[in-house]
Amino acid sequence: MNINSIDGIEIEDAADTRPILIIPYMWIGDFVRGHTVVRVLKQRWPNRPVDLLATSLCAPLVDYMPGVRARIIGDLPRGRLAIRRQFALAAELRSRGYGTALVLPGPWKAAIAPTLAGIPERVGFFGEGRFGLINRMRWGEKSKRLPRFIDQNASLALPDGAKLPPEWPVPQLRVPAEEAARWRQANGLGTGPAVALGPGSVGESKRWTYYPEAARLLIERGFDVWVVGGPGEKALAREIVSVGGSKVRDLTGTDLRNGVLAMAAASAAITNDSGLMHVAAAIGTPTMGIFGPTSPYLWAPLNGLAATVVTKSKLSCQPCQRTVCTMNDHRCMRDIAATEVADIAERILQEAASQ
Repeated sequence: MNINSIDGIEIEDAADTRPILIIPYMWIGDFVRGHTVVRVLKQRWPNRPVDLLATSLCAPLVDYMPGVRARIIGDLPRGRLAIRRQFALAAELRSRGYGTALVLPGPWKAAIAPTLAGIPERVGFFGEGRFGLINRMRWGEKSKRLPRFIDQNASLALPDGAKLPPEWPVPQLRVPAEEAARWRQANGLGTGPAVALGPGSVGESKRWTYYPEAARLLIERGFDVWVVGGPGEKALAREIVSVGGSKVRDLTGTDLRNGVLAMAAASAAITNDSGLMHVAAAIGTPTMGIFGPTSPYLWAPLNGLAATVVTKSKLSCQPCQRTVCTMNDHRCMRDIAATEVADIAERILQEAASQ
């Protein structure tokens, strides 16, 4: 019975305590943005526990997501069904007695384990090869009404045909200030203002070229610089250190928790359109996302202290959404100057300090 609403989302049966499982897409940025679904569900059913399926890579993010009861590790290999692992995962899910599974947009095989587990209500979109796996199919919203990924995700947490709220609650990662401070002290990073650079991205074409020069400019303006990312950014981190000198720290590594704490401890973050951009934004760190082949409308960071940077050049190919540039010699990123990025970063920091 609907008795009230929060931000346009109707509160439903408070006596319902059946747990809910969310199966998000397992790329870091999409996983973070899936926290909006948690917030919508907790508004709709305040007493239904919400759990998240996660990979070992994404698992540290769950520790900082308010409203999530538990994480279930399901490391399924890409490109294979992994039937034995699916059955093992299904047994784990069955033991937890879920009443509902929300299968967010992603690989069709993500719905196999919830089906094998016998979860009574399995919600997902039409058009992802999930016939027989999804038993509450949603039609049309994914491709027509809701082009943004955050809208698609969050709409699955509402009833069929529900009126959408004017704005979705934004994803949140709550990192205790004392934990970020301890991390900074343990890494010998001092207490001065620092800008975290996230030069990596899954798609090659989304990588901005001038991080070394931007690091040098930021250091000249009185900031420390941290390079944050995975093992794939190690060589680029060395290049940035070689240009910026001793005030640049290479914090790349294999532990995503290290990246989360770096973004929480930083004064600001400058990143490509990437998972770390969404991590920083969800924490509430002033975040600047550099966009070229992808659309800021679809993928911009969502906190109020965020900015997006795009080239001032008029390019007919933009946004192409391609992972590799095939025309105009990557001008969508090459025409964004390091001085422009440093200026915007400085402005964002000033605005954040005045609030």
